[in-house]
Amino acid sequence: METVEAAALGVIMLDTRFPRPPGDIGNPASFAVPVRQRVVSGAWPAAVVQTAEAQQANGMQPAFVAAARALQADGVRAITTSCGFLVLMQQVLQAAVKVPVVTSSLLALPGCLAREGQVGVLTISADKLGPAHLRVAGVPEERLGDVLVQGMDPEGAFAGPILRNQPGLDVAAAEADVVRAALVLQAHAPHLRTLVLECTNMPPYAAAIERRTGWRTLSLLQSATLLHVFSRTSSLARSP
Repeated sequence: METVEAAALGVIMLDTRFPRPPGDIGNPASFAVPVRQRVVSGAWPAAVVQTAEAQQANGMQPAFVAAARALQADGVRAITTSCGFLVLMQQVLQAAVKVPVVTSSLLALPGCLAREGQVGVLTISADKLGPAHLRVAGVPEERLGDVLVQGMDPEGAFAGPILRNQPGLDVAAAEADVVRAALVLQAHAPHLRTLVLECTNMPPYAAAIERRTGWRTLSLLQSATLLHVFSRTSSLARSP
């Protein structure tokens, strides 16, 4: 019988140097299963956190496909990524390998919308995240307006170091920045119950968001989407 220890999760990583505290999908300690990573050289955050048109134009798709195939060859049971904007490559990456691929927490949106009238999304860049990302994630055209998106300050303590790919990150300041953004959304939409964290660097601050807002948060680390991939196992992700 397959055990949790026997399972392996493959993570396609952007080419980054900023710190990844526990809870970040790029930190192997965030998981209770073995993790194998493949870095896509040259895939800087600013190149991937883009509109659908810009991401397609950067020509990086073949490198991500190669990373997925390499992870499959390594024997991983499923593949995820370190950036929610890679939802744009969901279909291409899944077609390239036989193991399940879950590129983004945005894939949880259709399930959330089936239960709730509106759902919030906290993203590293509201300027770049558009309807194309939501459509690829499976959000019906008539429900696009029910996804309420809140972005981070691109020069703030959270997004600034990540988008500029800096080697340092003030974790306490980043947490305060992320919580502040969630509270801005709550002030505009207090009726929301669920907040999907698009950015895979946000889960370390999920507990703080939940304490301050009372909302449920979903991330690629913890979401039902990723857990479904590992439905034969249990306790895939450790709580940050």
